[in-house]
Formats: sequence, C-alpha cells, structure tokens
Amino acid sequence: MFRATMQEMRILVVEDDVKMAGLLRRGLVEEGLSADIARTGDDALWMARATEYDAIVLDVMLPGVSGFDVCRRLRESGTWSPVLMLTARDAVSDRVTGLDAGADDYLTKPFSFAELLARLRALARRTPLERPAVLKVGDLRVDPATRQVWRGDVEVALSSKEFALLETFMRRPGLVLSRFQLLEHCWDYAYENRSNVVDVYIRYLREKIDRPYGKASIETVRGAGYRLRKDAG
Repeated sequence: MFRATMQEMRILVVEDDVKMAGLLRRGLVEEGLSADIARTGDDALWMARATEYDAIVLDVMLPGVSGFDVCRRLRESGTWSPVLMLTARDAVSDRVTGLDAGADDYLTKPFSFAELLARLRALARRTPLERPAVLKVGDLRVDPATRQVWRGDVEVALSSKEFALLETFMRRPGLVLSRFQLLEHCWDYAYENRSNVVDVYIRYLREKIDRPYGKASIETVRGAGYRLRKDAG
C-alpha cells in the first residue's frame, strides 16, 4: 500500500498520550514505515535534530514545550522535515498559528488513519524542503527561518507583529499594500481593534528600521496604503 507508491519513510510521532502514540506507531509500522515516538516537546527537539526524518507527526498539546513552539524552534535551527500538526484544537487562529510556526499541514482529532496516511503521502510527494532564502531589499535583510532582521550589518530586534509586517513588505518591494491587505497577512480574522492598528505598527517599524539609520524605506501612499521602496530607502 504505502510503500508501493513511494520509498520507505521514517516518521517521528510526537504524542504524549501513550495509547494514541502506540496506535499510530503500530499503524505506521504495519504500512512498512519506520516510526519513532517522542512524548515531550524537549524529546522531539533533540530527536528531530539528531535524525533526518521524512516527516514529523506533531501533537500541539504537549507537556512543557507546546507543539507550536517545537515546530518554530525546529525551523529556527534549520530542521526542515515536513511537519503534520495533530491536534484536537480546530479554531482558525490555532491553524494559522501552526502554519505560521512552520507546519506544512494540519489534521484535527478525531481523524481516520487513512487520512493521516494520505496526508503523509502528499507531504512525501512534495519537492524536498529547503531552508527559506534570506530576503534582501537594499541593505535590509530578513531571515524568515531565524526571524532575524538586519539594516546593513546591524541586527534589529522586532516584535512578532513588526516582523510579520516587514516580511510582508519584503516579499513585495515596490508594491502598494492597502491596510486591509496588511491586516489579512499580519493579523488573524478574530482581531477586533482594526481601526488604526496598521498605522501604529508602521510607526513602530519606521522607528526601528528607518529613523536610526537616516532612511525612509516605508512610504505612505495617500488613499491607498503603504509601499516598501525597492532600494529600502
């Protein structure tokens, strides 16, 4: 079945529920796959860094380090094994958090084992993952993997929202982005205080990446939105 469509995979199952972990491992082994079990986020971190897994099935609700944090830390450390988030939480904001942390897919409990296998097959068919390229506009650099930002040779510390906003601009230099587009990319749909939050964070961003360096990279386009200059100021 599974092995007939692709070469044998080695899977890391990160699940603190002993019964669930055992069932998943048994099912994967019966399909001809190799499966290791990690029951805590800390175990998952060292195991995933020590072994090149073909995929990681990662529960969100773990003792100690959450699945979201495990995924984020793995990506920050350069571990790019495909991650399938497994959780009982099905809120849109949770799915967004998981995907933003670096997950490749999301499966909500309860689920069928056949669907889990199908999703793993889909992950295996994808092009091998590579570390995301560092984004460069002028002397501004953004590393999506480590979430670091530099103006020239100086590293700039940004909050998570400031980083999301800058990354959105860096992926679209020279294009005018409306406030609505920026809200869609950087805030979830449940966010209520939308009146001037974009303007506030644009100001924060300018204070950190522009003014200390005598730059003016983020332009206000009256009646339309904001634009990152192609030369970054």
